[in-house]
Amino acid sequence: MKPDVVLALLESAAEQLKVRVSYEPLQTSVVHGGLCRVKGEYRIIVDKRATAEERVTTVATALSQVLRSPHTAPVELSAKVRDLLRLHDASPTPGAPRTGGARPARAA
Repeated sequence: MKPDVVLALLESAAEQLKVRVSYEPLQTSVVHGGLCRVKGEYRIIVDKRATAEERVTTVATALSQVLRSPHTAPVELSAKVRDLLRLHDASPTPGAPRTGGARPARAA
């Protein structure tokens, strides 16, 4: 699926979650935006100069954080959007052993 189509799906999911997404010129070249709270409401700010792929990553990562919040009301999201958010979820899987960043050894 093209990044612009994926981004539109994510923006629709953000609207369902009542999360405002805005595109603004950011002063940093390392981070392309992220999640913040303004007056108690979630907001995703994305660097408007970011590529479509970087925008998808920023919005998907931020939305996965919103969905982990205990204050987020359940919403019905498409399977594609849920899969994409799981892919960008930076939190460890509950019950999974922590490896400290080490990769498991491969069987020979």
